[in-house]
Amino acid sequence: MYAPEKADFEFISDRDITVDENFASQGYWKGVAVHFFRNKFAVTGLILVTVIILFALFAPVVSNYAYDEIVAITDSSGKEITAKSLSPQFAGDGAQNFSDRTFLFGTDDMGRDLWTRTWQGARVSLIIAFVAIFIDMLIGTSYGLISGYFGGVVDNVLQRFIEIAGSIPTLVIISILAIFMEKGIGLVIASLLITEWIGMSKIARAECLKLKEREYVLASRTLGAGSFHIIFKQILPNTIGPIITQVMFSIPVAIFTEAFLSFVGVGIVLPQCSIGSLIEAGFNNITILPYQILPPICVLAILMLGFNLIGDGFREALAPKLEDM
Repeated sequence: MYAPEKADFEFISDRDITVDENFASQGYWKGVAVHFFRNKFAVTGLILVTVIILFALFAPVVSNYAYDEIVAITDSSGKEITAKSLSPQFAGDGAQNFSDRTFLFGTDDMGRDLWTRTWQGARVSLIIAFVAIFIDMLIGTSYGLISGYFGGVVDNVLQRFIEIAGSIPTLVIISILAIFMEKGIGLVIASLLITEWIGMSKIARAECLKLKEREYVLASRTLGAGSFHIIFKQILPNTIGPIITQVMFSIPVAIFTEAFLSFVGVGIVLPQCSIGSLIEAGFNNITILPYQILPPICVLAILMLGFNLIGDGFREALAPKLEDM
């Protein structure tokens, strides 16, 4: 009979064991992050939006001028004048330079630095958009989940209200609000709150109708859990993916709506500025001072492009195709 020897055995710890990373277990959100960052367009959009946000946060702080400051300069004769309608220039650059002043985007027709006002306007527009979308997400998600979960008469009543609210033109709502409210940030946010939550509620309702008959919901109901506990503790966490995607697409819509309201004169009031008010001011001078409209238009275009690329990236990452797995 053969007796095994020590040389016949090998400790498993001495082997070079590799793990198949493609099929290794990973969490849901880790998988979403992996698919998102594999998408070059989504990463490009994230970089563009991050750069604009950083400039909006820090550029007005480190600027030599305040956004509402009327800059005074000294001309060649030593006389102090207002820096009205100066084209973009660097210190020491040509005959237009005054007292070694730098105006990267030039100045407006009031003598205010457009570099500072552009990034201050981007900050205001982003704040309005994020605040409005956050509140819309709370209202629209809660409304849609409650409507979808209870169904029946409750669902019919709530959906008829949405149909009525959605059939009213946005301009009519804005015109009515402008009668009772002062122009400014409050009017813009109120307009966005009234008009932008409907799409969010429809997505939340559709997800709730799909999930409310799942086994874990039936188990919670059998164990005596209340309706609102099931809605906000069981169903809501499983609808986060589509809601995030909708938020990413809603932010550029909110920014564009704010820009439109400021452009038509019912938004931000001078000397405060936003992307829309800057575009409106530049449009008024487009034939004689075309450089004034370019910075806010470029910032708006980059923000719209960036957020749409991020939204597309999230949509594909949250529901990847089989060939992308």
